[in-house]
Amino acid sequence: MSVELSFKDLVSEFDYEKEMNRWKHVYQLLNEPEPKIGHTPRTEVWRKNKSVLWHYPAKQTKYRIPLFFVYSLFNKPYILDIAPKASVIEGLTNRGYDVYLLDWGTPGHEDKKIGLDTYIQKYLKTAVKRALRHSDAEEITLVGYCLGGTIASVYASIAEEPIKNLIVATVPIDFSSFAGPEKWAEGLKNGDFNVNRLVDVYGNIPASYVEAMFRAVSAPIYFSHYTTLLNRAHDQRYVDKWRRMNKWSTDQVSFAGEAFRQLSNDFFKENKLVKGELIVGDKNANLKNIKANMLVVSSSNDNLVLESQSLPIMDLVSSEDKTYKLVDAGHVSLALTGLLAVVVDEWASTRSNPL
Repeated sequence: MSVELSFKDLVSEFDYEKEMNRWKHVYQLLNEPEPKIGHTPRTEVWRKNKSVLWHYPAKQTKYRIPLFFVYSLFNKPYILDIAPKASVIEGLTNRGYDVYLLDWGTPGHEDKKIGLDTYIQKYLKTAVKRALRHSDAEEITLVGYCLGGTIASVYASIAEEPIKNLIVATVPIDFSSFAGPEKWAEGLKNGDFNVNRLVDVYGNIPASYVEAMFRAVSAPIYFSHYTTLLNRAHDQRYVDKWRRMNKWSTDQVSFAGEAFRQLSNDFFKENKLVKGELIVGDKNANLKNIKANMLVVSSSNDNLVLESQSLPIMDLVSSEDKTYKLVDAGHVSLALTGLLAVVVDEWASTRSNPL
């Protein structure tokens, strides 16, 4: 028995008015003023060059040990305070923690000689000292996100300051695996991609290059969110989140040339951190030196930092109290939704000397 189907049966009727309204709404959204970010009250504690240490006071202090956030050098840290009720920092201050955040700032051409050694020994180390003094605390909890977690781990391995807890989320530690195109990794490790030449020519890695790199690594996801916006332009709650995320993902910063050279050669190419061969200043940044209580958080849907890049730190540190947690989130949504605040609080609340 055969059934004849008309073209109208196969293709839904085109609603011209609905589609015009949809595209009109999207056009308006893309041309509205950028959304406001950074809602949680804060004060400046210390400043060095382009970097600023911010203090976000607890609404009602419940813990003696403050949290100190170290974010990536690739992006701006306001993803941690992106919107009311979805802010990691707001969530933690509401839960009774004093929070400090080191904003690295955007390096200018005059900063091209700043390396990771300088960032760690001259900026991060000093900022932690200032936070300890400002909070009148005897110990501190370091919280590192993405590359900020790598930097926090390196610092913790050589720090003389009293770090009681170390929390790292979506952190690349083992650079033998790579989320981007395999040819990139091969080219870097084989010397086909000359990072030294790139840095010598540009000084700093331009922000547009950083954005292009993340576009390539996360494609097609990076582009498909425009399609999702078109489909959900009527959902104001979704649109608000989309606009904040889109602002952050396109608001890249340049990367200090010498720091990028060291990151590329010592971490990506030579994988010195995992091998215990990384030297910072005149110190061996061996992860076995870390004895602080440790929490490692990975995201199951992370398309930038693989779980296999984070897991090795669990065996490399000497911490007796160490926890690994895999959460149902993406690399960015862990912060964008404020979920990280819940994860941190669940673990840190019993390790932060409750009042």
